[in-house]
Amino acid sequence: MRSTSRFSILLAALLTAIPTARAEFAFVLNSKDDDISLIDTKTYQVVRRIPVGKEPHHLIPSPDNKRLIVANAAGNDLVIFDPHTAEVLQRIPRIPDPYHLGFSPDQKWFVITANRLNRVDIYHHDQGQLKLAAKIPMPDTTSHMAFRPDSRVVYVTVQETHQVAAIDLSTQKVIWKVTTGRQPAGIWLTPDNKHLLVGITGEDYVQVLSPDDGRTVKKLMTGKSAHNFLPKGDGRHVLLSNRTENTISVIDMKELKIVDTIQVPGGPDDMELTADGGELWITSRWINRVTVIDLKTKKIKASIRVGRSPHGIYFHTHAPRI
Repeated sequence: MRSTSRFSILLAALLTAIPTARAEFAFVLNSKDDDISLIDTKTYQVVRRIPVGKEPHHLIPSPDNKRLIVANAAGNDLVIFDPHTAEVLQRIPRIPDPYHLGFSPDQKWFVITANRLNRVDIYHHDQGQLKLAAKIPMPDTTSHMAFRPDSRVVYVTVQETHQVAAIDLSTQKVIWKVTTGRQPAGIWLTPDNKHLLVGITGEDYVQVLSPDDGRTVKKLMTGKSAHNFLPKGDGRHVLLSNRTENTISVIDMKELKIVDTIQVPGGPDDMELTADGGELWITSRWINRVTVIDLKTKKIKASIRVGRSPHGIYFHTHAPRI
């Protein structure tokens, strides 16, 4: 009995010494509730709601991948989080209308599409410091962006005037601007740099453009309200949310064709993909839920109640952005 007791004490001590695995959080921006739903990615439970600011829509990691930046479009500020603990590290005020945002691949430029102000704001970025370089007027409702890998050009959709514009980052001048289908939103540059894919939200297709001059190459019929993109992580396929169709299209970027369709309820919008490529998390914007899809079976694995009008979603350990 005595030896058994000693063994039990030793085992308990060893178990106590083993560090507990840290939970992975999914950050979900509830645009109409001005807060974040924090979800445990293993249990699919909302563990906390965090007030963040007025109308958070999009979020991105910092260039060093150590921080998470949440943009409050109506609050005119950025909130910096620790992506592991969800601790607020910093708030950057006086950033007008940060709707969509991104860093150039060389990290020298930080770009914001000011959705309600109808412009693109370009900042010099140096070790976390931002300095405004230019405010570039656009006709009506700037939306999403994509960068050329050499950081020379940012491509921007202008939703309500049905246009895509290419902007030279070094000169802050518009290189070209073309007319597209109604309400272009999400935009994605293929890994071979040969094609720009544009989600035509006011219609039901992806418009394929040449990144050199904006010339239309092809139209891919996807579903009503073709909206936003997320790469599948394999360098060949990209996912597209069709908001009114309630589907996700899987696009072969090499062949420029639709290879699969996944049913997702409630107005699918933004997406995130687990590192192993097994689970696709989608903000179902019209039903105030996050839908988790098992990509092997294409079945719903979880439906998680969050706040009103969930938009951006992110977790730190995700599939490659290729």
